[in-house]
Amino acid sequence: MDVELRYLRYFIVAAEELNLTRAAERLFIAQPPLTRQIKQLEDELGVQLFIRKPRGLELTIGGKHFLHQAYGIINRVDASIKSTRQVALHRKKTFSIGFVPSVFYGQLPLMVRRLRRNKNLEIVLHELKTQEQIEALKSGKIDVGFGRIHIEDPDVDQKVLFNEPLIAALPDAHPLTRRVPCLQQLSEMPMVAFPAGPAPNFSDMTLGLFHREGLQIEIIQQVNDLQTALALVASGMGFALVPEQVKKLHREGVEYVSVADDNIRTPVIISRRTNDNPNAVMRLVNTILTEMVNNRLRGHYP
Repeated sequence: MDVELRYLRYFIVAAEELNLTRAAERLFIAQPPLTRQIKQLEDELGVQLFIRKPRGLELTIGGKHFLHQAYGIINRVDASIKSTRQVALHRKKTFSIGFVPSVFYGQLPLMVRRLRRNKNLEIVLHELKTQEQIEALKSGKIDVGFGRIHIEDPDVDQKVLFNEPLIAALPDAHPLTRRVPCLQQLSEMPMVAFPAGPAPNFSDMTLGLFHREGLQIEIIQQVNDLQTALALVASGMGFALVPEQVKKLHREGVEYVSVADDNIRTPVIISRRTNDNPNAVMRLVNTILTEMVNNRLRGHYP
């Protein structure tokens, strides 16, 4: 089967418009050729993509599935074209990394620093939530992602690098800073949760720790980023549970304390495209990460 890319682009526009006249106008072609090419695509696939109705089109179940696949193919092609142009312009290979901010207060900046020693390699960083990383991997926007949430997707392979203790960020001089509080004691304070946004997210993970113990927790504010959460803690609004690496971020008005309960941990997860053959850069990334994880297990922190 040999499906031309232009057929995919025509199909995507037709699926977005659900009207061949409007789709043809967007594509700057006449409607009859567009109709023929959509029919030819269906014949090539052996699948009916649209149900023709008097007032327009409706995607079949197969059409909806193919639309998702077509978006992925076109996005990957566009990303490849962009990176190729960058290589031609700068004579450098581009390697893009997605990350959630809390993982970049630990060892991962060392990985970036080591990768940047290669003068023929351009490192591009994208701050993305884990769900956004999944879509960015599938579209080719990033080559690897680092997050904390496990998300099932057949196109993306996820692996836990290590599990990191959670600690409590408390307003300085709060009575609980003079002890090692447990979840029960923390639940008596309002909580600043982050990030806000679609589930699953880090906020769901931290709230689940209290719910599994049968504890009720008052969410005083839900925010989008760690810096805002710490600012609210410093203002005395409540506490936040944060990964241990965050304590390297010294914030006036905030003290970090350990939590007494067992298994209060959060994973650091690497996400990569399923079945991608690792190139030289990815093999170097794997080597650096293996070294960093081993150092962590031996207690050698940066």
